[in-house]
Amino acid sequence: MLSMGITLTPKDFIEVSKQPAAVGMQFTLCYAMMPLLGLGLAKLFGMSPALMAGMVLVGSINGGQASNLCTYIAKGNVALSVLMTTATTIGAIVMTPLLCKSVLGAVVPVDAVGIAKSTIQVVLAPIAIGMSTNKFFPNFVKKILPITPVIGVLSTCMLVASAVAQVAEPIINAGWSLQAACFLLHLIGGLVGYWLPKLSGFSEISSRTMAIETSMKSSAFGFLLAKLHFGDYIVRVPAAVSVVWMALTGSILAVIWRFIPVKEE
Repeated sequence: MLSMGITLTPKDFIEVSKQPAAVGMQFTLCYAMMPLLGLGLAKLFGMSPALMAGMVLVGSINGGQASNLCTYIAKGNVALSVLMTTATTIGAIVMTPLLCKSVLGAVVPVDAVGIAKSTIQVVLAPIAIGMSTNKFFPNFVKKILPITPVIGVLSTCMLVASAVAQVAEPIINAGWSLQAACFLLHLIGGLVGYWLPKLSGFSEISSRTMAIETSMKSSAFGFLLAKLHFGDYIVRVPAAVSVVWMALTGSILAVIWRFIPVKEE
């Protein structure tokens, strides 16, 4: 989040108002369609309440930073991707605890206040620090900017490895049904995220961007929230599995679109 924050300025937030329809649709896909899809897949595969809670949590979190890179590979609109990631990231402060409490309150104990506090600490604070650094120390930011993506990728890899390692045995015990559900969550999310905007009249570039933004969730953040604020240890398992499938699905979509020419704009 800090590495994304140093690339942002207040002007970036002003830009959101210039493309309200695209940002609004993707925000709705992120916080309406994806949580319901997670819940539906969990029920379809007959998951336990704890695993169901984990699936809904993954669907209820913000878009991941890796989506910006995949959008570039897919010949999407990178600037729009950053705006959408920013919008859902800021939105996570309210939407994630709200969705978890409203959808899962009767299934497992949910610390909605704790989720909100953690979201502010992990999401809003680093972005604010990054933006402040960019504003007051621009020369320093220019020097470190080339290496921040590398640091971000390495940090993400460490988070993935840590998440999977901590719940390796429960992942194995959950079987292929959990793998299939997580894969379908990101794949269906990406396909709906593409075709719904496309059929609604958005451009090919914007549709690709929304598809990747919808498919690629900040699963490592979901794992952290599950670890800190859900009473059942098993709730974190879907997030750990999702970390892998999210990256694979987004990358596959990006590579496929990379070789499909954009016939407009």
